[in-house]
Amino acid sequence: MSDAKGLTRQQMCDRLAMEFEDGWIVNLGIGIPTLCSNYDFGDRQIIFHSENGVVGYGPLTAPGKEDLHLVNAGGQHVTMNPGSAIVHHADAFGMIRSGRIDVTVLGAYEVAENGDFANWKMAGQKGGGIGGAMDLAACAKHVFVAMEQTTRRGAPRLVERCAIPVTAKGAVDLVVTNYGLFEITPDGMALKEIAPGISVDEVKATVGCYLIVPAEVPPVRMRG
Repeated sequence: MSDAKGLTRQQMCDRLAMEFEDGWIVNLGIGIPTLCSNYDFGDRQIIFHSENGVVGYGPLTAPGKEDLHLVNAGGQHVTMNPGSAIVHHADAFGMIRSGRIDVTVLGAYEVAENGDFANWKMAGQKGGGIGGAMDLAACAKHVFVAMEQTTRRGAPRLVERCAIPVTAKGAVDLVVTNYGLFEITPDGMALKEIAPGISVDEVKATVGCYLIVPAEVPPVRMRG
């Protein structure tokens, strides 16, 4: 759970999970996005894919019931659904690069109003590698981002242009934060839904870009 104002991290991921369509193959990035697998999809069949070769896994494992040999790409213990499989790391990337991933949900440091995003290297950081996010951003049919609205110092993460090394340009479709749901449109970034207890003025004060705001902003859809 997030300590920040607005939605919890699980609520953020639940909202993105509502967008997954029946039969989709979904890749979840390290960090907040992994919580998407905890959502109850009902009759929808969602196939979760991990770069380390776990295909068809389910929710994160309850404490004390972990299989120490079974983890997602972030090292978290997961459950396995009927029909799931363990494949070679190269085959997992083969699925990505051949365009078989319907959506990837990634974390980010910044998302720009034109859909650019940065999630692999902070300003001034030495070394590091861009990793699988590069492949996912280039090859997945949709890219969603889950992140906090601001940094720990209160700086905006939704910006006019990314100030740190970009992972991919124009790739992002949807962003969920603890403040709401945002869509990248041809005209820029739009506020689609707002978190309970958050005002439009608060949202505007915590972004570093022009934000398209409709006359009426509905609340973030909740599970239940």
